[in-house]
Amino acid sequence: MIIQPYLHFEGRCEEAIEFYKQAVGATVEMLMRYRDSPEPPVTGCEPQGDYQEKIIHSSFRIGESVVNATDGFNSGQSSFKGFSLSLTVGSDAEANKRFDALAVGGQVTMPLSKTFFTSSFGMLTDKFGVNWMILTVPQ
Repeated sequence: MIIQPYLHFEGRCEEAIEFYKQAVGATVEMLMRYRDSPEPPVTGCEPQGDYQEKIIHSSFRIGESVVNATDGFNSGQSSFKGFSLSLTVGSDAEANKRFDALAVGGQVTMPLSKTFFTSSFGMLTDKFGVNWMILTVPQ
């Protein structure tokens, strides 16, 4: 069994994917636009506005993990509450690099610092509203 996060960017999925490519080295494994779907959206689940170029489904790899993402209903109002993506890296230098990159345009909620459980830990909300926890592998 596998659990993978599925993020709904509500119209900003492509922008988010490009951001994560730069910030955390994400690599796209699959990307399908609504126009490429063999079937129209299910009645009642149609995205808002001009959605044909929007992303119906994508998956991208960050390290050993896969994140799925979509433009969803293309509402322009994404909401990521009640969870964080936790990114564990191998060194303090890597933690700093990834933390700083994800923080661009976002908000730091806990600066990256030494804690009782690891040499680097910090929390932030990126510019898309996704909450992140960055930490190094405990030594």
